[in-house]
Amino acid sequence: MTALFPRLFSLAVLLFTTAVQAQDDYTVPRTADGVPDLQGMWRNATVTPLTRDPALGNRQAYTPEEAYAMERSAQLEVEEDNKPLDPNRPAPVAEALPPVGNYDLFWTDRGMTIPTINGEYRTSIVIDPPNGQIPGYTEEFMQVRAAQRRNGPDQFDGPEGRGVGERCLLSFGSNSGPPMLPVMYNSQYQIYQSPGYVTILVEMVHDARIIRIADAHSDTAAIQSKWMGDSIGRWEGDTLVVETRHFNPQQNFRGASENLTVTEHFTRVAEDKIVYRFTVDDPSTFTSSWTGELPLSGTLDPLYEYACHEGNYALPGTLAGARVAERDAAAAKEN
Repeated sequence: MTALFPRLFSLAVLLFTTAVQAQDDYTVPRTADGVPDLQGMWRNATVTPLTRDPALGNRQAYTPEEAYAMERSAQLEVEEDNKPLDPNRPAPVAEALPPVGNYDLFWTDRGMTIPTINGEYRTSIVIDPPNGQIPGYTEEFMQVRAAQRRNGPDQFDGPEGRGVGERCLLSFGSNSGPPMLPVMYNSQYQIYQSPGYVTILVEMVHDARIIRIADAHSDTAAIQSKWMGDSIGRWEGDTLVVETRHFNPQQNFRGASENLTVTEHFTRVAEDKIVYRFTVDDPSTFTSSWTGELPLSGTLDPLYEYACHEGNYALPGTLAGARVAERDAAAAKEN
């Protein structure tokens, strides 16, 4: 194994160098109406975290050796999780890690590689601020959040208080975006184009975001219930630039307000890679705007049906648990 590692690493470096050269010579394909062709199946699963390990400071990239070690660590973690369970094992402990009763390996599809951007193995998806961290919250946001916690409806009173992902209304974790971020599974996208439109179909919950090209944003009042916001696109050379505003109030990205604007850039740099960059701007929520960047990697895997509600006992189970807790609290008070 010790002798094999250097050979595998040398092969990885050779493949990486060849891929970079191929991207330099790449000619972006065009659709029938002459715009860059982004169509196909893509995924954004990656080992790269959203924010950077603070110990790395402003360091934006790993060395190839470090990246390979991180990828191998992720693969070994999956291999460990995939080992057969001992049928004679004792009953699990509630405080055990990983959490008992959570998703097992069968349901997950975690990224186990670090795709490169401009030849770099990125240390985080966030690239601005330079420290790879999401900026802090504004004082205005903190005051609003405190008022919500004091006066808002109990999130366990009924299904309306639960998140949109839990209610199967929209992908969780900003998977469908914008911004489109990887989660623990279903990080698959299919891009369609037609004259004047780009549609991004997301595997999770089958979210479909329709981007209107060379159009204007609709009146806020007319589209206040639109999921994934109002997305307007334009072509800048070979890059699709998309500006999204007017998000549904229930679609809350990290506490963002109605002033949220997300600007995305899609640039196809190879047959199997789109560089996806996004900037989050909400002066009511964040102390400054922030930018992230990650690759969309081509895949031959199809989109699978995401049957969210079938067999979904989480929501009634959560609410039933809340009712039991209320009864127990009332009984304790009587005693």
